[in-house]
Amino acid sequence: MASLDELMSRIPVDQVAQRLGVDTPTAETAIRAALPTLVGGLDANAQHPEGAASLLSALDKHSGSPLAEGGVDVDAIDTEDGDRIVSNVFGDKKDQVISTLGSVNGAGGNDLIAKVLPIIAPVVLSYLAKQIGGGASPSASGASQGGLGDLLGGLLKQAGGNSGGAGGIGDLLGSVLGGNSGGGLGGLLGGLLGGGKR
Repeated sequence: MASLDELMSRIPVDQVAQRLGVDTPTAETAIRAALPTLVGGLDANAQHPEGAASLLSALDKHSGSPLAEGGVDVDAIDTEDGDRIVSNVFGDKKDQVISTLGSVNGAGGNDLIAKVLPIIAPVVLSYLAKQIGGGASPSASGASQGGLGDLLGGLLKQAGGNSGGAGGIGDLLGSVLGGNSGGGLGGLLGGLLGGGKR
């Protein structure tokens, strides 16, 4: 079964740290703050038919990617693609999300979060494409949309939230961040997630 821990285990934290010039614990804290937020944003977008169709199209592009198989080489990740994914997920609230995540204690600040998100976004989409399609190309059918919602919701629930709006996101982030900035982050995300491309 898909889980945030499994997804986290596919991200080579030491390589990310090396690429960004920070120590491994700082990189790990930044990734652990950014990962559920990104999944939460995808989930919020997937609640709307246009957002789900857009996400399924993106998953189709990432299906069969070597990133989905583990053994991720951070230097091979297309961060321009990652930046487009992040912009699509958060829309005009992207800077606000980065600023809020950057204030999490130990996450390395806004600049580091802004660099981490485009690195992990392609890994997340490749992972989801593999989970949805079982390696096959996902399609924008109703069944795939339902499966996508179930998968994203399941990832969020396992992290301690219930993916259905601001409360779930707040609970999720409160648990992931150990309560540090969880309320502010939950309030922010409740208002903006799903504000991306629909």
